[in-house]
Amino acid sequence: MTTTMSGTTSPLTSPLHDRHVALGAKLADFGGWDMPIEYPGGGVVAEHTAVRERVGVFDVSHLGKASVQGPGAAEFVNSCFTNDIRRISAGQAQYTLCCDESGGVVDDLIVYLRSEEDVFLIPNAANTSEVVRRLEAAAPAGIEVTNLHDAYGVIAVQGTRSDEVLDALGLPTGHDYMSFVEADWRGRPVIVCRTGYTGERGYELVPRWDDAGALWDALVEAIALFDGKPCGLGARDTLRTEMGYPLHGQDLSLEISPVQARAGWAVGWKKESFWGKDALLAEKANPPRLSRGLLVTGRGIPRSHCVVSKDGTEVGEVTSGTFSPTLKQGIALALLHPEVADGDSVEIDVRGRPVAATVVKPPFVQVQVRES
Repeated sequence: MTTTMSGTTSPLTSPLHDRHVALGAKLADFGGWDMPIEYPGGGVVAEHTAVRERVGVFDVSHLGKASVQGPGAAEFVNSCFTNDIRRISAGQAQYTLCCDESGGVVDDLIVYLRSEEDVFLIPNAANTSEVVRRLEAAAPAGIEVTNLHDAYGVIAVQGTRSDEVLDALGLPTGHDYMSFVEADWRGRPVIVCRTGYTGERGYELVPRWDDAGALWDALVEAIALFDGKPCGLGARDTLRTEMGYPLHGQDLSLEISPVQARAGWAVGWKKESFWGKDALLAEKANPPRLSRGLLVTGRGIPRSHCVVSKDGTEVGEVTSGTFSPTLKQGIALALLHPEVADGDSVEIDVRGRPVAATVVKPPFVQVQVRES
C-alpha cells in the first residue's frame, strides 16, 4: 500500500494497470493491490469457460518476487521451507510452504531453482514482506535475500491452446510441468515456467516490470486468434476452487496447517529440519480437522465460514466456496472433523438455510495439466 499526503492509503498497482482500465475491467483491492476482477463481455463465467475450453491471459503481477543468492542458497532455502528442494534440479520449480514454529502457514509459494547459489521465489502478494523478513533474519553470512516485488511482472497464459499462443510470440513451449526456461523476447529477458493456478495446461511468464506492458499487449493480440480472453481474479478463483487448490488466508493460514489442509505432499518429512517440523510431525499423528471437498446437491452457493453439519451435529466450516461454471453447481473446500469421510452426506448452512452436499475428494473437474 502507498500512503498519500493526507495519510490515507491507496492500493498498489501492477505495471498493466492502465491497460486494465482501458479494457473496462472491474477493479478491486486484492492483497493490497488494485487488480482486475473481471472484464466486460461475459464476466467471470465467460472468462472461466475460455480457459477451460481455449485460452485466457491473467495479470498476476501482484504476486511477490524475491531472490536468495550466495554460496549454499539452495540448502538454506531447503532448511526453511517444507518441501524438499533436493527433489528437483536446476531449471525446475516447486510448490512449498513457509511455516512458523507452531506449524501455521505464513505463506505458500513457488520456488524456482536456478542453481545451488541462486533461488527465485514467488510468494503471495500480501505475504512477501513477511517471507523476506523471516529469511533475512535466518540467513547466515554470505546469503543475500532481496525483495524484488516491483522488479518483475507476472502474466499467466492458461488453457488448452496456451502453447499456440506462446508459439505465436516465439516463446519456448513444451517443457515439462513445473520446469522453466530463461528466454529472450524482443531482446528482453523473460522466465517461462510451465505452472499455473487453473488446472489447465499453461505457463506463467515473468518479465521485467517495465517490459510487462509490451508482452501483455502481444499476448492479448495473440489470444484473440483462438477466441481467448483477458481474465480477472474472479475466474482465477473459480478455476482454482474446481481443482481444490488452496488460497492462503482461506484454506491455509497461521491457524490452518499443511496437515489440516492435506498438503502433506508438499512437506519433506524426512528432511533434517525445516520451520515448524516438530509441530507438524506431532499434528500429523492426530489432526484435529482435515480439508475435504463438498459437492452441493441442493440449491445454494456455499461461502467461506458457512457451518457444515452431519446428522444434526456441527462438524466443521467452509473455507472456500463458489459456483462451479463447469459443473453448474455449488462446490466448496471445508475443514471437517477427521472422522467425516468421502461419500458422507452433510448440510451447509447457507444464510440460515440448510443446503445438502456430499463429501468428495478434489479436484471437482478432471484436467490434464501434467500431460506433455
